[in-house]
Formats: sequence, C-alpha cells, structure tokens
Amino acid sequence: MKIVLIGNYLPDKQESMERFALMLDDGFKRNGIETVIWRPVAFLGFNIKKAHSGIGKWIGYIDKWLLFPLVIRWRVFKELNRNKEVFFHVCDHSNSPYLKHLPKDRSGITCHDVLAIRGAFGHSDAHNPASRLGIFLQKWILANLSEAKRLAAVSKLSLDQLKELSTDKTDLHPHWQVIHNALNAEFYPMDKVQRDEILLKAGISKDTQFLLHVGSYMPRKNRKMLLDMVDKLQDKYTGYICFAGHAVDAELLEHAKQLNLQNRIISVTGPDHETLVALYSACDAFVFPSYSEGFGWPVIEAQACGAPVVASKLDPMPEVSGGAAIHADPYNPQEFADAYIKLNDPSVKAALIQTGFDNIRHFSLNTMIKSYIKLYQ
Repeated sequence: MKIVLIGNYLPDKQESMERFALMLDDGFKRNGIETVIWRPVAFLGFNIKKAHSGIGKWIGYIDKWLLFPLVIRWRVFKELNRNKEVFFHVCDHSNSPYLKHLPKDRSGITCHDVLAIRGAFGHSDAHNPASRLGIFLQKWILANLSEAKRLAAVSKLSLDQLKELSTDKTDLHPHWQVIHNALNAEFYPMDKVQRDEILLKAGISKDTQFLLHVGSYMPRKNRKMLLDMVDKLQDKYTGYICFAGHAVDAELLEHAKQLNLQNRIISVTGPDHETLVALYSACDAFVFPSYSEGFGWPVIEAQACGAPVVASKLDPMPEVSGGAAIHADPYNPQEFADAYIKLNDPSVKAALIQTGFDNIRHFSLNTMIKSYIKLYQ
C-alpha cells in the first residue's frame, strides 16, 4: 500500500497545512506505509515574495490551478502503472479541485473547516466574509469537496456544517467521517528553569504573570476578549496579557488604550516551537475565546503543557477540550472573567489541569493514523 499526499503550494506559506501534511507523512511511515508528498510546483512563482496579493496571487493561481493539474495527471498515470495499491489524499480541503484529476475510487481529502465556504454563502457566524473572487473560489471548492468519496473532517461541527452545505450529495455522506487532528509536535510541561530562560529571550521577565492567547489577528479569533475580561476583573487580576502569533495590530492596541491596559500587553510575534511550549507552560491560564474554529489546536496544545484552559463555549471547542476547560460565552466578557476567578480555587485548577492531561490521550498521532488507514481500507 502506498499513499500519495497532495500538499500545499509552498509560496503561500500555509504553515499549519504544511505541518499537517508532514504529520500524515510521518505517521503513515511509522505504520509501514510508503508515502510521498506532491506539492504544486512553483513554475512561475519560485521567487514570489507576496503570494497573497497583487501579481503574486495571480501567478500562484496559474501554478496551482492551470499547471499543477497537468502534473498530477501525468504523475497519477505513472503511479497507477507502477503500483496497483496506491491511494491519493488531498491534505487541505482548499485544494479540493485537485480531486477532479485523481482517480475517484482511490482518493480522499481532509476537511479542516468550512469557515471560508460558509462566509462566502453569507453565514455571519463564520466571521469570515469573502470578496467577489473569494465567493467564486469557495463555491468551486465546495462543489469539488462535495464529490469526495472519502472525506475526513477534523471535528463533528465541520462535518455537520459540510453536510448541511452539500445537501444534494447525501449519497456520499456514509463515506465521510470525523477524524480528530493529533498534536502536530511535542508539547509538554516545561520545567521552570528552562522556560524562564527561554521567555527572558522573548522579553518576558522571570515570574511575570500573564494570560495567554495564541493565534492570528483575524476577527474570529476575538483577541480583544482578553482585554475585556481583564477590565472586568479589575484588581482581581493584576498580571499581563500575552498575545503570541501575529503582532498586536493597531485596532487591538487602540482598544487597550481605551481600557487603560496598553502597558499590560506583551506581544510575542511568530514564536518558535520552544518559545510556544514555554508560554503555555508558564501562563496563569490559556484563554481561547474564538467565535469560530474548525478544530482549535491551541486548546489541546495548552492542555498538554499543563495550562488551565478558558475557552469559548461554541462548538467545536467543547468537543476538542473534552470537558477539560471552563467554557464561556465569547460575546460576554463577564463570563470569561468569572471563569478565570474559578481558577483561584487550587482544587478546581488542579482538577482542570489533570483532566486536560487525560483528554490529550485521545489526540495521539497513532490514533489518528489508524483512522486514516481504515478510511482507505
């Protein structure tokens, strides 16, 4: 048995999707299955600096949607002649149009979320509005995604939403299933000496207290909730608010100034893996108030590092947390403030951390890969 993984266009710098493809590649190999990753070849975009805008975006479209399908067809022809037990898996649902160029009975795809698709159809709860071009692209992606014979959705919410959007394809649904993501790197409770040393390099002094958010500046991430909850806490929390991932943008900084919290913000832009583990291990709590997610990797990353988690009560966060988090309304800062106050009880905090460790056992690489193997068997 051999599985060909269809990865992403490298100039797009979609780091999470690249990590996912590499995780599948590693997991299959550990289970004795031969794998190879095919990525769209940067024929024209080999020197693109801005792949998401201007001429770089259009050059990328030519590479991805006009030239690479020709490469796929030629490679598939050669693979089928060499190996009758070869299967093809598209790692990112955004690349669903490639399914048209793969043998249907031997192909599948992972659906990480349908946020952009739902945004294109005008669903405001996706918090992901689309441009005119975006609407066309997302409808094209959905049309091809709905044709998939084998499909793994990373959460029940994503699967249910996809089925709702693909109502005219109900005959395919029995072949679709939920396969939760695994942790895509090693996350663990880092000892204090090591994390203090690492965080000092990131500009965070020893024994600094902080609440942590990990993610981008996209509106659906709801980063301003951390500011609003600290404002509600007043003197019940005097530590800092750390935003790791994208830099603090002007809008978030302006909101902090309005609440007189601008001097209590820590920004760690693009942390490497070691710094991220140190942040999770050292924070007073990990706060994840997203309005919409497909899975929510940071929730289990934080749990694996021994951080107590306060997260949105909207799906799929409760599904991913396994009940090992305090969930609150992402539109209600007072609920998030009250959730943090509960952590002042040492027994509540300790129990939450322990159930978090229990929960992450469900997200092992081996468990995930066994499910993907079954999908193709």
